[in-house]
Amino acid sequence: MYENITALSLLPPGRRALVRELTLFGAMRRRLRDLGFIGGAAVECLGRGPSGDPTAYLVRGAVIALRRADAAGVLVEACPC
Repeated sequence: MYENITALSLLPPGRRALVRELTLFGAMRRRLRDLGFIGGAAVECLGRGPSGDPTAYLVRGAVIALRRADAAGVLVEACPC
């Protein structure tokens, strides 16, 4: 179906991708959807914290910091955009 699907937590800084699916459940899933992590949304990795966690992402015009464990629950597809 989709090619190049990976977890958002593996997206390197400076790269963009499209959100394809959330594998999280409950309150975290609802919170990420409210923040704009919905299917087809473009997301860009802006950079990682000094220890590698959390990571800042640009999604729908907002900068969101996510822990690696939470970002691993967002599946993305690399995009040429």
